[in-house]
Amino acid sequence: MNILVVEDEQKVAAFLKAGLEEQGYTIDLAYDGYTGEKLVLNNEYNLILLDVIIPITNGIELCKRIKSLKPEMPILMLTALGTTEDKVTGFDSGADDYLVKPFEFKELIARIKALTKRSQLKQQPHQMATVLIVADLELDIEKKIAVRGEKIISLTAKEFSLLEFLMRNKGRVLSRPEIAEHVWDVTFDTGTNVVEVYVNILRKKIDKDFSKKLIQTRIGLGYVIQES
Repeated sequence: MNILVVEDEQKVAAFLKAGLEEQGYTIDLAYDGYTGEKLVLNNEYNLILLDVIIPITNGIELCKRIKSLKPEMPILMLTALGTTEDKVTGFDSGADDYLVKPFEFKELIARIKALTKRSQLKQQPHQMATVLIVADLELDIEKKIAVRGEKIISLTAKEFSLLEFLMRNKGRVLSRPEIAEHVWDVTFDTGTNVVEVYVNILRKKIDKDFSKKLIQTRIGLGYVIQES
């Protein structure tokens, strides 16, 4: 399995390379965003470990560029920036997971295994509905378009994934840990309020301009999307 590590602190990069190679991974290193982008364009990787604060092209911008070219590429951000706002920014740029420094190496390995497993499952053929409907809200999975009434709703990748998970479970109350597990990662830090932040963002986009509110809160239980 090939992993690209984009990290400007050379001691940290060397530590990651040595540790991951001991686990059987093949590692390429880049110390700035420009080199990282060049390597992504010219090589095939199973996963990218990406620091946020790096020279030339920062991690947020590089993540956006990579996802525009290779949308299925798993990206795990490694950063000292750990506020909810930082995490939302990272996820909105396309990151699949977000690990705050300092972290235990075994946790990094667990995140890598979870992300690559999810990526492999996505590549396997499966039969699932490609258009989801709740009341007057439609979500086209293949075209990545959300429409309510006649209004096209602009969604980021994580907002789209959250809405898809809610709609695939129409009428079922989903707990915050369950949402975090499916939309982000099984090891996602459910102690943060990222789930609540994203649900509130969706509410503003999906329900604000409509009299019928579809996304509902069940106090102490979680969230549900339904027609009434």
